[in-house]
Amino acid sequence: MTEMCSLKKRPLVVDLDGTLIRSDLLIETAFSSLTHKPLSIMDVLHSFSRGKADLKHKLANSVEFDASILPYDPTVLSYIQRASDDGRPVYLVSASNGKLVEQVARHLGVFDGWLASDEKRNLSGKVKAQELVEKFGEHGFDYIGNSAADLAVWMHAAKAIAIRPSASVARQLGHIGVEVERLHDDPPTWRTWLKAFRVHQYAKNALVFVPLITAHQFFLGSILTSLLAAVAFSLCASSVYVLNDLVDLQSDRLHPTKRYRPLASGALSLMQGVCAVPILFISAVIAAAFVSLPFLGVLLAYFVLTTAYSFVLKRKMLIDTVVLAMLYVMRVVGGIVAINVAVSEWLLAFSMFIFMSLALIKRYIELAVRLDSGMPDPSNRNYKVGDLDVVAALAAAAGFNAVTVFALYISSDTVNQLYRRPELLWLICPVLLYWISRALMMAHRRLMDDDPIAFALKDKNSLVAAGLIALILLAAI
Repeated sequence: MTEMCSLKKRPLVVDLDGTLIRSDLLIETAFSSLTHKPLSIMDVLHSFSRGKADLKHKLANSVEFDASILPYDPTVLSYIQRASDDGRPVYLVSASNGKLVEQVARHLGVFDGWLASDEKRNLSGKVKAQELVEKFGEHGFDYIGNSAADLAVWMHAAKAIAIRPSASVARQLGHIGVEVERLHDDPPTWRTWLKAFRVHQYAKNALVFVPLITAHQFFLGSILTSLLAAVAFSLCASSVYVLNDLVDLQSDRLHPTKRYRPLASGALSLMQGVCAVPILFISAVIAAAFVSLPFLGVLLAYFVLTTAYSFVLKRKMLIDTVVLAMLYVMRVVGGIVAINVAVSEWLLAFSMFIFMSLALIKRYIELAVRLDSGMPDPSNRNYKVGDLDVVAALAAAAGFNAVTVFALYISSDTVNQLYRRPELLWLICPVLLYWISRALMMAHRRLMDDDPIAFALKDKNSLVAAGLIALILLAAI
């Protein structure tokens, strides 16, 4: 009975990063700061040189922070609630800066107190352990944590409670000489990783095959080279998708569908995301180098432009859609360089217009979701919900201009050199007009996902249109 009473009075101490929340506030605030003020990188590096405590203080005071949208772990919340119901005092103790920790504690309203890092002291590892021993006594508290830094604290706790520990931490935890409890948690699966890498978007990289088709280079060597080029673009695109999700954490969590992305929801840890970016990028560079050095140059230019888009350009009205169109065109250019064929100005012009149209449709869909959900204007885009009609008009104009460019191409002398029956190519124009018009109608009726290309890959009418275009091209050769 005495032991039961002692347990009820024993404080429960809860770690924040990676434990109470499936996130890391240092990484979050760093990306948030660099996203909104890219030139602050020098200030961040200067603060880092002065120590982690100063860095965390600098970042915490340079970003807007909303504790209500963090991915809280339901298992840990349930454990805290049971302890509170049993009359045990519960404390939040974190290495994150006190300004952020206080907001989390106030939002949840279940803690009897909190401790955190300040401008001078980084409350982590041994420093945190010493603080807790001074406050609660040796083995006078239970502690919930997750990482190697928590081992120093668990050694002085009455009970070590672990959630999501790595294999190394789990092994060391078994030898620290205190009672250990493991909280159940489902680790990320390969499906989670594929979702983070946006594998369904890889279809866009089939654009590297377009020059092969238009130049009629149907040779095994050209096909294999184009295939390797597509793999390189896919790996590079995945690295940027993960980087973009790290940049957009807060805005994604406020979105009705994007909040389920692996990093925003906490299905993957932010550190896993940070590590995945260079691994994917280096793999892409190696694949590109096997294609050719000129192709590697195109891929690096693509990475630079898409990274600039993630951090800066996507917040610039209409510049963002022009850049998106350019990124699609760069895949086509990559295909041209990979198999070393002549650059077709007609192909590049057509690609620029058609992808500008698709980029604007994508923006239209995003604004329509906000309008229908009663959400405010997007904070990470320089658009207003009231721009919906103008964006639709611009999308239609760009799409129909693409058809005009294609019609002019059919009338050029270049076509006669490549096709025996070039007059058949005119049949492609009405198919393109139909598909572009239908895409706009589907977006207007809210029947399209947030990506028109992803929609087209699942849409029966779009697949039929693509099949007709392919048949017409074959008949014209």
